[in-house]
Amino acid sequence: MADAYSPPEITILILGDPEVGKSTFISRLTLGAHSRGEDSLPPYSLPALHDLDQPFKFNVSLYARPYTLHIYDTASPTHYTLLRPSFIILAYDISRRSTLNSLRTTWRELLNTHFNYDESLPVMVLGLKRDLRREWTEEEKRGGLGDGKGRGESVMPQEGLLVAQEMLCDRYAECSAVTGELCREVLEDVARTAAKTTTEKGAKSQGANCIMM
Repeated sequence: MADAYSPPEITILILGDPEVGKSTFISRLTLGAHSRGEDSLPPYSLPALHDLDQPFKFNVSLYARPYTLHIYDTASPTHYTLLRPSFIILAYDISRRSTLNSLRTTWRELLNTHFNYDESLPVMVLGLKRDLRREWTEEEKRGGLGDGKGRGESVMPQEGLLVAQEMLCDRYAECSAVTGELCREVLEDVARTAAKTTTEKGAKSQGANCIMM
């Protein structure tokens, strides 16, 4: 437990299917709030992270005080179901509709089974690989391709938001860790939400409202 002079330590867990971009997103966070425009790739390589180094530690400052974030993902040496995070991020790949559907099934069941110890636990749905989103073709819109329901493989923002609302999550956001698009905004919102978990009111949204960044 932190004393009066130590920054509060907050555990954040990022869940989601394999290869949705969780590690790349965490790697981007190591660069802080610096990001490039959405039309150009960064002129550098993202830092290589090693699973055995989890949790990844980030020091942030908000509301005139410091905080330490400890971020884990599903490749953590300590099995993620044994953790007791203060904030959970459910990540999916915007270019693969199946990974969003998986949030409704696999990951929602996991939340209800292993992380139901705190009703005030905030949950964010985060769409990754935003740069890979493709507009649906006319044939996909007619149901001839894609999922056969008039939707393409790529997930549109309103669809991700609807799933987050359906799951009674607190926030919905999207970004591209490769290009840096919206990463600064997501990092700031993650930090604000994490900081609020240390307050008396907590970070859980009132009612069933889901905030879209």
